[in-house]
Amino acid sequence: GFNVFIVLFIWRVILGFGIGGDYPLTATIVSEYASPQKRGMMISAVFSCQGFGNVLAPIVGIIVTACFKNAIDDDVRNLDYVWRIIIGIGCIPGVATLYWRLTMEDSKRYQLETAKAAAANADEDMLREKLLAKQEFENQLQTSRDEEYTVDNSHASSAQIAQPRRAKTFMQYFSEWRHLKVLLGTSIAWFALDVAFYGINLNSSVVIEAIGFAGDLYNDKPSKYIIRNCLGNIIINILGSVPGYWITVFTIERLGRKSIQLMGFGMLTILYIVLGFAYHKILDKSEAGFIVLFTLAQLFQNFGPNVTTFVIPGEVFPTRFRSTAHGISAASGKLGAIVAQGGFMQLKDRGGKNQFIDHLLEIFALFMLIGFLVTWWIPESKGKTLEEICDESEEYY
Repeated sequence: GFNVFIVLFIWRVILGFGIGGDYPLTATIVSEYASPQKRGMMISAVFSCQGFGNVLAPIVGIIVTACFKNAIDDDVRNLDYVWRIIIGIGCIPGVATLYWRLTMEDSKRYQLETAKAAAANADEDMLREKLLAKQEFENQLQTSRDEEYTVDNSHASSAQIAQPRRAKTFMQYFSEWRHLKVLLGTSIAWFALDVAFYGINLNSSVVIEAIGFAGDLYNDKPSKYIIRNCLGNIIINILGSVPGYWITVFTIERLGRKSIQLMGFGMLTILYIVLGFAYHKILDKSEAGFIVLFTLAQLFQNFGPNVTTFVIPGEVFPTRFRSTAHGISAASGKLGAIVAQGGFMQLKDRGGKNQFIDHLLEIFALFMLIGFLVTWWIPESKGKTLEEICDESEEYY
């Protein structure tokens, strides 16, 4: 049969289609239903539930491992059943929300905007038919003597009829730089973030070892080794990630999305420069210092661009294009994850185990700087209605 990694890859691709659709759908629905005063808080709160998921995953791992503790310690190959059960349990939340996802209607704002666009296009098509019919009728009446006059009069009559607005297509709208730069800003920022967000997890094993939860692979029983690593992951998430999510939730309406993203990218640039250029010195002299810096990096990822890159694309685009533009931004982020895991993962042990991580952190600092710079292309959406943010009248011409 298939290698298990091939099977996992196939199912992960299928999962990606589902999650890829859910990201823009979730942000767009919340954005279009929420009031301007609470919109950022609500979108970020929905996204921040991811933090609880990151903590719940190792908790499930601990529980399932404990249930099969004796079987695993007797024969480590029984772990094959454990990880399958853990993955299977992950289906439960998805199945629980499937019914509501399938029966959920588009927002009233989206229905109104698509109806307006369809009406504008239909009106223009009807007018064109009327003008052609009028011109054909007048051409039939014209004589050789007054042909020039009639033709001129026909053109004048056509000009006198008011031209209705026609809805721009996605390509027409984003062919204008003032709109394209916003899409590039949200996409490049998300890409840059995810390169570092997924790449920094290369250091999680170092931190788990530093706080004493790595265990001993050769001397510990298999169940104990797994449970200790799961506990280490819980501690890491509680130290920086989860607080960062919820600090953003409670401050985003006061500080603003753009301000939080600029602050996050700026702090991450500084932290990665420090961690990168002094990586081995910090680890050799003070593991506690390394843990503090790593925790701060986790904090400012989430009290920063990890949340705002999800929130902003749900607000700064017109209703008809909002979900598509958010999907493009999210896909750019996943491309960054591929670069981190598929590319940088291969480099971390260059020159010896973990010997290239310092240089990777320096590279991540560069990506954070790029994210900081492109954030200036994005408008601030705090306290504004969706119509004020993107001037939806510009969808027509």
